Amino acid sequence: MNSTPPIAPDDEPKPSKKRGGKRANGEGSIFPYRNRYAAYVWITTPTGEKKRKWVYGKTRAETHDRWLKLHQQAKAGPVATSIPTLAQYLTYWLAEVVTPHLAPMTSSNYEMFVRLYISPKLGKKRLDKLTVREVQMWINQLAEECQCCVQGKDAQRSEKNQRCCAIGRCCDTPISTRTVRDAWTTLRNSLNNAIREELITRNAAALVRVPKGRRRKEKPWSVEEARQFLESARAEGDPFYAAYVLILVMGFRRGEALGVQRSSIDWDGWNEPCDDHNKQFCPECLSERSVELRVERQIQRVNGKLLHREVKTESSEAPLPLPDICAAALRLRLAEQDRARKHATEWAAGALDLLFTTRTGRPIEPRNFNRSFEARCRKAGVRRIKVHTTRKTCASLLVALDVHPRVAMQVLRHSQISVTMEVYAEVSSKETRAALRQLGDRLTSPRRESGP
Repeated sequence: MNSTPPIAPDDEPKPSKKRGGKRANGEGSIFPYRNRYAAYVWITTPTGEKKRKWVYGKTRAETHDRWLKLHQQAKAGPVATSIPTLAQYLTYWLAEVVTPHLAPMTSSNYEMFVRLYISPKLGKKRLDKLTVREVQMWINQLAEECQCCVQGKDAQRSEKNQRCCAIGRCCDTPISTRTVRDAWTTLRNSLNNAIREELITRNAAALVRVPKGRRRKEKPWSVEEARQFLESARAEGDPFYAAYVLILVMGFRRGEALGVQRSSIDWDGWNEPCDDHNKQFCPECLSERSVELRVERQIQRVNGKLLHREVKTESSEAPLPLPDICAAALRLRLAEQDRARKHATEWAAGALDLLFTTRTGRPIEPRNFNRSFEARCRKAGVRRIKVHTTRKTCASLLVALDVHPRVAMQVLRHSQISVTMEVYAEVSSKETRAALRQLGDRLTSPRRESGP
């Protein structure tokens, strides 16, 4: 089909007296019209209406081919009579499908890929006219172009800071293979939705070849490096010590650690003194008591807004039994926060029930936590890694301790076992507690007395 707009009912093509030859069987709706040929098929629209849809061609054969394709579409299901451009559809998709139903961070990422990479190159194409070849050429070009030039990044800088494209010296900085693949994934997902809405019949993006790319593998800390880092933070009274314990021992994500609420901790008698030994922290009895933490909320900075929202998956909200090192660190943090609130000249109005806050009761900025983590790496004299790599550290420690894959999956709160390991098994919460207690013992040894 071509892009000729639909014809009004009173202006429908009428058969010409001069025919371009005898019609074949079934071609009663194909006839000459304005120096070419026109044809129609009765179709059902996505709204359930019966309408005639027209196709045109320079020759009868060309029109016949388009007529047959339209017939096939009409038999397969509803056919749209008005098709938007890709840019128009992506605007609708982001506003009505992505934003209301996906996480804010996912929505923000999709919007970024559409704005920077998809709409500028493919946005003017009509949705049903997008071909596999055009998508393939777009991907190839995206992987080679200097984005500093394409997006005008250098021109937006002040004159003294311009260093490449604006002064005629290209810095040649194409985007990574991972970013190319993410942009393609965004386009593919949007076209899949267009198929569900019966605007198109095939996904051109799903048929192209896309580079896989390789993820950078950052070496996680060893048990000794993790212990050295935690001991340094504990000895110097780092206000984020308890958060460091959670991300290293429990594999918490940054946002999950910063979003922990005081009301989410179930002490279950851990605070009570031991009747048998008359001690508040009795080593002989602590192992018989349980402390559980529900991971319910997380802190995220999205589109300039600091959000306190639900965690990634429902499985992440399951209560987690905490080893002694985590329970002691959380108890220490509670006492520190109570003292800070008592001596603060002001406390944030309507402050959330967060365990980790600023001196005035406000949530911690995720980037500020990153800066504090990097500073602690330097002070502790350990190799610098990213905050998210601590999850890999926790996973590697669990593997090194021969912890069952299912236990590791529960600790790290993965939604699929394949993310953790290709092993399936069932474990009980008792085994989980034992594994976490074992991990806590390793992190505080050999100088147990220096721990909390």
